[in-house]
Amino acid sequence: MLDYDTYDMTGLAALVSKRKITPGELLDLALSRLSDVNPRLAAVVILAEETARRKIAAGLPPGPFHGVPFLLKDSGCEAVDFPSHEGSRLMTNSHWPEDSNLYTRLIGTGLVPFGRTAIPENAIGVATEAAVYGAPTRNPWNLEHTPGGSSGGSGAAVAAGIVPGAHGSDGGGSVRIPASCCGLFGFKPTRARLPDGPYSGEGWGGMAIEGFLTRSVRDSATLLDAVSGPDLGAPYAAPPLRESYTAALSASPAPLRIALCDTRFDGTAIDPACRDAVHDAARLLEDMGHIVEPARPDADHRAMMEAWTDIVACGTALSVRSELATLGRALRPDDVEGVTRGAIAHAATIDGAGYLKAIGTIHRYGRQMAAFFENWDMLLTPTLAEPPALISRFNHQTEDYLDFRLGPGRCFDYSPYCAAFNATGQPAMSVPLCWSETGLPIGIHLAARFGEDEALMSLAADLERARPWFHRRPEI
Repeated sequence: MLDYDTYDMTGLAALVSKRKITPGELLDLALSRLSDVNPRLAAVVILAEETARRKIAAGLPPGPFHGVPFLLKDSGCEAVDFPSHEGSRLMTNSHWPEDSNLYTRLIGTGLVPFGRTAIPENAIGVATEAAVYGAPTRNPWNLEHTPGGSSGGSGAAVAAGIVPGAHGSDGGGSVRIPASCCGLFGFKPTRARLPDGPYSGEGWGGMAIEGFLTRSVRDSATLLDAVSGPDLGAPYAAPPLRESYTAALSASPAPLRIALCDTRFDGTAIDPACRDAVHDAARLLEDMGHIVEPARPDADHRAMMEAWTDIVACGTALSVRSELATLGRALRPDDVEGVTRGAIAHAATIDGAGYLKAIGTIHRYGRQMAAFFENWDMLLTPTLAEPPALISRFNHQTEDYLDFRLGPGRCFDYSPYCAAFNATGQPAMSVPLCWSETGLPIGIHLAARFGEDEALMSLAADLERARPWFHRRPEI
C-alpha cells in the first residue's frame, strides 16, 4: 500500500509516470484522506469528484504533475467546471463562462483538481471562518487554532495530507499567513509574475497575486514555472526571470546581506515565541554563510496599512455591487457578514480622488522600501507577530471594518509584515523552520528586492536542505 504522506507532488507524479499507481488511484487516496479529516477541519468546501473522474477518463496532459490530485481556493482561478462561493452567501455557486488563464496553465501540467477550499468572506481576513460554509476552518496542528487566511482551507488541506499542494492567492499575506500557521512553504512572487486574466487586470490595485501552498520547495518552483508569464492583454508584466524557479533550486545564492527585524516595523514588541524563532532562523542563516544584522525599514508603514485598507474596502464594495447588479436587487441583511458590511460602508466614504490618493500612498511606500533594499539583499522577520490565533478571534461578525484591520490586537497587529510586500510588489516567502513549545508552527518570513524571485527561491531550497521540514506532520 502506497504511503501517500511520504510523497510531494513531484514524487507522486513520478510514481504515475513509472506506472506504479494511476491517477484514479491517487484520487481515491486523496478522497479517503478527505473523508477522514475534513469533517473536523472544514477545509474542502466544494467537492467535484465526478469532474475529476471525467477529466482522468478523457486523458490528462503529459505535464510535470500528470495525475496528481489538487485543490483550488474558493476564490480566483476561475473555471467553467469549478463553481465557487467566494466565501459568501451572496455569491454562492458563482459560475464562470470561460476558464481563467491561470487555470488553463495549471491544467496543462496534468493536475487533477477535485474541489475548492475555504476562505474568509471575500478573502479579506487572516482567519477562515466564513458563515457560508457552516463551520470555521480549523488548524490540523491544533483544532482550537486557525489555519490562517485567506487561503486557510488550502493550508489546512495540505497540512492534513489531503493533497501535497494546493492553489492559493495573496493580497495581504493570504498565502504566507496560512503557510506559517500550517507548517508549509508559501511563496509570493513579484507583482504581475502570474496571469490575472481574463476576469481581472489586476487585483486590489496590483497588490493581489495568485500562489500556492506546498510541503516542498520544489513543488512550488515547478508550479510557478508552469504558470508564470503575462497573459493576453496584461496591463504590465514582471521583469523576466534569468532562468527559472526550478533552476534556482540548485543555484545557491552568494553570501547575502540580510536585515533582521525582531519587532513590528513600528518597533513594538512581538510575541516572545516569534521573536525567539526569528533569532533562531538568523543563527541558521549565519551558519550557512550569510551576514545577518539588525535593521528596520524606515518607511511610513501606518500610511501603507491605511491605504491598503481603503483599497481593499473599495474592491470589496465593487465585488458586492457587481453581484447585486447581476441579481437585479438590493443588498439584504443576511447576504454578507459584518466585516463586509463595514467595508462597503467605509468604501462609501472614499471618492475617486481618495482612491487615487491611496494608490499613490502605496506607490510611495514601494519607493521607500526599495531604498531600504539598496543596502540589503533580504529582510528577515517572523511571518506573524504571534503563533496561530485561536478560533473566533478574527471572525467577521463586527461591522467596524477599520478596527478589524487597524485596531489594537487586530489584523495588522497580528500580521504586520506580509502586506508590506503586497504593497511594494516584492517577492516574499514564509518558510516552516520553527515550532512553538506547544507544537504550533511559526513561519519565518523573507523578502527580496523587486524581481529577485530566483534569489529568494534559491535561499528557500538551501534552508530546506539545512533544516528539512517535510517529515513534520500534525497528528491528525
